[in-house]
Amino acid sequence: MGLVKNLLNKHTLSLASNAVMPVVGMLTLSLLAHKLSEPDFGNWTFFIITFSLANYFRSGFLQTSMVKFYSGVSPERAATVAGSTWVIAFAITIILGLVSLPVYHFYHGDPSTELTIKWFGPIFLITMPYNIGLWILQAEQRFGRVFILQLAGQGFFLLTVIILTFLGKTTFQVIMNGYIVSATLTALFALFSGWARFTTIRHKTVDCIKQMINFGKFSVGTSISSYLLKGSDTYIIKFMFNDAMVGIYYLPQRLMEVIEIPLRSFIATALPDMSAAVHRCNNAQMTSIMKKYAGILTILLIPVIIAAFISADLIIEIVGGEKFAATSAANIFRIFMCFAILLPIDRFFGISLDILNKPHLNLIKVVLMLVVNVAGDFIGIYIFHNIYGVAVASILTFVMGVAYGYWVLIRHLDFAMGDILKSGFTEIRIALVNFICRFKQQSISGEKIN
Repeated sequence: MGLVKNLLNKHTLSLASNAVMPVVGMLTLSLLAHKLSEPDFGNWTFFIITFSLANYFRSGFLQTSMVKFYSGVSPERAATVAGSTWVIAFAITIILGLVSLPVYHFYHGDPSTELTIKWFGPIFLITMPYNIGLWILQAEQRFGRVFILQLAGQGFFLLTVIILTFLGKTTFQVIMNGYIVSATLTALFALFSGWARFTTIRHKTVDCIKQMINFGKFSVGTSISSYLLKGSDTYIIKFMFNDAMVGIYYLPQRLMEVIEIPLRSFIATALPDMSAAVHRCNNAQMTSIMKKYAGILTILLIPVIIAAFISADLIIEIVGGEKFAATSAANIFRIFMCFAILLPIDRFFGISLDILNKPHLNLIKVVLMLVVNVAGDFIGIYIFHNIYGVAVASILTFVMGVAYGYWVLIRHLDFAMGDILKSGFTEIRIALVNFICRFKQQSISGEKIN
């Protein structure tokens, strides 16, 4: 029992919570890929990418800012930050929702695009309590509740898709309606559980709102640019090739969630600790945390990347079905695995700049990556004459991100690139030794009781 209790810590709970969305989301994607027609699946892809872009704008403006100013402060200050977050979130949601109205009024073209524009505003509003709830729970390091809320969010939609599949109602419009219903249920759960802390809105202050906006104006650019690193590939493929190629490229992109699961987990647990260290003016401790988490994750990802590279064909066939197995999706997935080893270091360099209150430098980093990615896409297409060129450009993109991130960080923190892997090996060895010792102690205790 003691061993189980030791295993159920904030790190394992964070890993479980961050595994919920990708794993359940992948099951949902697999069902949609198998059951939707190719045009409908392409339309669904377009909707998800478009809506996610807007959601990244809101999250980018608020998530890092909220966690930064919420972690390690008094309960009164935390209530002020939470309430101010609600005010800013409402403002962003209403503004973008109002922008979609004239677009819907004047746009007359593809029916699926019209449907996406029509429901954008309501869906954006409905999903707001869920997002704020996740940010607050992350800042409070309540990863058990994060797990439950994410399970509700993805689980309701998966259940809806299963029911619609059973009823034979798998069209783009029906799936869209199901998404609205599941998002509404999740929002109500976040509100009535109290996890979104809606009542703190009365504690908002103008000063706090201004402080969060000043920070968010940089982090939102970083977030949007980060998302466009993926989204730009999709839009370029849609423009240069056809809708079928969009789906072929999107499937291995989503399969990158294999890497994102532990990455999000480590960031979720490291971010509050790094923020608290900076609040104490202890940059040495923040550097130690950054090196530890980035190093551990980089080392642990090596066997995962190798396994994914070898079994890419099987993975694509299982998730997408035979119609995707006969395409270039598996090889694109392999190309993605080639730069996946850089993701932990690149991501931790980015959040370190944010935590150090240097969001403008993180914005420059991501914008440079975006420029390299877009230029590389067109150059790659010119050289290869297919979507492999788009995938290969991503390797250069993340090499640029790591190089620039390291160049600016060493001006503010005392570390070397090799320290990251050394710290990772040391922490893994210590963790293994402690686990073995605890296991032996539990075994000895059990023998004495018997």
